[in-house]
Amino acid sequence: MPEDPIAHSELAALTRRFEEASAQDSREFGIIKSDLTAVRLQIGNLDQKVENLSGHVTQRVDGLERKIDSFIDEQRTVNATMVELLSSLVGKTTDSQ
Repeated sequence: MPEDPIAHSELAALTRRFEEASAQDSREFGIIKSDLTAVRLQIGNLDQKVENLSGHVTQRVDGLERKIDSFIDEQRTVNATMVELLSSLVGKTTDSQ
């Protein structure tokens, strides 16, 4: 059976196109893989920043809670003193004639 030069030429062209497409796919896959690695690193950095920020916010909130509790305690003391002073004044007249 003789070889068909047209079929051989078509087969060579198909093979070449397949190899070119395969090489292009490999390059694109490499680019995507590189981009994905970069995104993973950025996500890791952001995750660490969020964790640090969360800790900082928690510390600030805890500090504010302590200040509010202290203020409430002081206000209760002032209120108790005012009640005592007003109670001692009940029934007294302001006329000193």
